[in-house]
Amino acid sequence: MALERRKIRLLLSDVDGTLVTHDKVLTERAQQAVVRLRQAGITFAITSGRPPRGMNMLIKPLAITTPIAAFNGGLLITPDYQMIDERVLDPALVPGIIAAIDSSGLDVWVYRGADWFVRNPKGPHVEREEFTVQFAPTVVANFSELRDQIVKIVGVSDDFDAVARSEAAVRDAFCEHVSATRSQPYYLDVTHPEANKGAVLKRLSQLLEIPLGETATIGDMPNDVLMFAHSGMSIAMGNASGEVQRAARFVTTSNEDEGFANAVDRYILGAGGNS
Repeated sequence: MALERRKIRLLLSDVDGTLVTHDKVLTERAQQAVVRLRQAGITFAITSGRPPRGMNMLIKPLAITTPIAAFNGGLLITPDYQMIDERVLDPALVPGIIAAIDSSGLDVWVYRGADWFVRNPKGPHVEREEFTVQFAPTVVANFSELRDQIVKIVGVSDDFDAVARSEAAVRDAFCEHVSATRSQPYYLDVTHPEANKGAVLKRLSQLLEIPLGETATIGDMPNDVLMFAHSGMSIAMGNASGEVQRAARFVTTSNEDEGFANAVDRYILGAGGNS
């Protein structure tokens, strides 16, 4: 069966689990896929739960010129780190969010601007996150002084069921006042309600003057489903869960098997895309 043809003018990509490998490598094929997108007149943009500095490794190799959405859209910045938009959590809610995540048995991280705060530097995934974002956290005894200008609060655990339960509990407790989604099976990201990847896609559509129907999105986690819902073409990674794959129009190979580049070639530039 021939793939659906659809005009695409913008591809918005998740980063971890999508654009880079498990070891955070941006492959040569992925870089060349972005080059081919531009040659075809298609704009490329990235969004991630990472802080701004954690995106630095991608800006030069991919020649990023579009706004970059860090913290799932909590910060929208230019490639030279000038702020475009900021969405921070209501300071009155911050202690309660931290308490709710604590009560689920998860470790808690707090992000404010360019800074990352932890209570336990030896906690789960701290070392891996430091490798990913290329800077060390600030260690604090508690988060009592951290309320204002908080962009993201993260719950961390290798008990994936506990992370899922905490996601549901935070959503129930704070409803429309926060966005609570898993950016990895072991990470629960809590941000401003308008700091989500669906809102990122809508904002980029406005800034770049590209209709949503002419956008494509690619990702691997539940927090990517929000952008799938608004794009003209959605692509899930082969390493995504069944839940995420079912939410997408197409499924590519895994991030360990050049899933990003394969998606660009097959769905965006191939029979399912513009050509």
